[in-house]
Amino acid sequence: MFTNPEQFASATKTLFELQMMTFNALTSKAVQGVEQVVSLNMTTAKNSVQGSMAMGKEMSQAKDPKAAMDVAAAHAKPMAGAVQYGEQLKVIIDDIHSEFTQAADAHIAEAKSTLTALIYDVTQNVKPGSENAVEIIKTAIDNAFQGYEQVTKATRQAVQVVEDQIAKATAQVAPAEKNAA
Repeated sequence: MFTNPEQFASATKTLFELQMMTFNALTSKAVQGVEQVVSLNMTTAKNSVQGSMAMGKEMSQAKDPKAAMDVAAAHAKPMAGAVQYGEQLKVIIDDIHSEFTQAADAHIAEAKSTLTALIYDVTQNVKPGSENAVEIIKTAIDNAFQGYEQVTKATRQAVQVVEDQIAKATAQVAPAEKNAA
């Protein structure tokens, strides 16, 4: 059916390499994002422990119970840390979202170009009577590409849901912080 099977093999290889490059880029960014979140969590935990230790020391040095309660009340502002944590987490997620979107868009553009060239080559080199086979191949290629677009769309929606949840949590914490102050 193909007058030049090497062209088909080359196009298929190119698509596979593009998918692997995209997968590697996304995996790398995801790992980097996890590292950033772990670092943020460790820093937040360290600051919390240090704050608790400082509060405990101040309370132990208080001259009377009222002074100890005043120290405890002054340090009872965990909401400020939660808002700051939420903001830093949002920056990390926004960065990951941006990287994922750029990689997916670049891959889609390259894949479309390669698939268009492949389909053109297939349709130009058809032997008479092979039109049905060409349509089957074109349909299979189109279906595979649509499947990839659906996965990309679902990934973008999942990232958007996470961003929305962080925004909601931050919005709920910010008014509570103002009320505590």
